[in-house]
Amino acid sequence: MGDSALPVTTYRNLGDRLYDKRKLGALEVEQLVKEFNNSNNEDAIRNVIRVLTTDFTDSPQGNNKKGGLIGLAATAIGLGADAYKYIAALVPPVLRCFSDPDSRVRYYACESLYNVSKVTRGKMLPFFNEIFDGLCKLSADPDPNVKSGAMLLDRLVKDIVTESRTFDIERFIPLLQERVYVTNPFCRQFLVSWVAVLHSVPDIDMVLYLPKFLDGMFNMLKDPNKDIRTEADTTLSEFLRELHKTPEVTGTQSSPTSDTTSSPPAARRRGDLERERDLFEPRSRSRSLYESLWPAT
Repeated sequence: MGDSALPVTTYRNLGDRLYDKRKLGALEVEQLVKEFNNSNNEDAIRNVIRVLTTDFTDSPQGNNKKGGLIGLAATAIGLGADAYKYIAALVPPVLRCFSDPDSRVRYYACESLYNVSKVTRGKMLPFFNEIFDGLCKLSADPDPNVKSGAMLLDRLVKDIVTESRTFDIERFIPLLQERVYVTNPFCRQFLVSWVAVLHSVPDIDMVLYLPKFLDGMFNMLKDPNKDIRTEADTTLSEFLRELHKTPEVTGTQSSPTSDTTSSPPAARRRGDLERERDLFEPRSRSRSLYESLWPAT
């Protein structure tokens, strides 16, 4: 039976076993939400999202979940520039479907979040940690279609992060520090790619946080998969090149008149690295990196 927030035919279409019917239901949701938004009826919009969540994405029925996921994506599309106002209601039900036992539901969840993220862009970053964690797991999904959907979403999220000036690196680093010790090869590739991307963002100083994830990166140099070893070594080498350019880290001074009482970011960086010194050991090809971080005294 349909809820008053949705027309009965739309409600039925969203839960239909046929994809075309569910797609039709999603198009009806998009149009309905557009009308509500044009009339500034926020309560009606929130009711639509509530029904799509409680009756569909949180339903034990697979077809209902799929219909709810495309319905939430349609809601974001219908809202357009105003979708960010409802981001706290749109994203969590989709994330819950990342771990659904049905691979088709997991795929639809990737597709749904892709559409929501494409509309909201940087406004979805408060959920970055949850999205990252979900994508890390989906990168090792046994279903190739789910992997493909996750990779497409991952590329979009990377684009959003690199163009954003509000990415919270401080909040993210503890999660990276925890996940960097995974042994699954697909997850390792996923993690290395993110370290490389974040290191390429001018506004993010990943060297400052290097001690938090360096040990895990060293571990990847021993991975039986040659591609992972190569990717990890390439990424670590990028850090090494940057460290060689930083006077405070290499132990030289950029100017004899420098104020030693100040604590510029690079100087603080050296202090943070030295405090973490005992956590790591020089490993194989990256011994030169280790020695550049903590030169003998």
